[in-house]
Amino acid sequence: MAAVPGNEASITGINVTPLVDILLVVLIIFMTTAPLIHRRAIKVALPQAAHSSREAPQAINLVVDAAGDVLYHGRRIGPAALSSFLSIQAKNAPGQRVSLSADKGARYGDVIRVLDAIRGAGLSRVGLEVSSP
Repeated sequence: MAAVPGNEASITGINVTPLVDILLVVLIIFMTTAPLIHRRAIKVALPQAAHSSREAPQAINLVVDAAGDVLYHGRRIGPAALSSFLSIQAKNAPGQRVSLSADKGARYGDVIRVLDAIRGAGLSRVGLEVSSP
């Protein structure tokens, strides 16, 4: 509203748009930080275990070389032995991770065969290793 000369009326209205903007920002900040504060506020007395380990299980490292052979700890492992080994690992540790490295020259079918054996054993946490440039 433009002031009319000679009319000295005071502005009686408040512009609420900046107020709403600030309130929404504060609300978003509270909504995002509340779960973090809530988790720290809950005190739980955890039970003690005689045989426990804080280490996560190591991943099974498999390598497919350029010839299509599968290696585990540097030793060649055949398809039948690989399937039985992975099945045993899946039974012992259902959440076991598998890390698969393949040579650039390895055939795509060889890598898929190993991935199929991993999934067939019931292991679903698979990581493919690559090198950074």
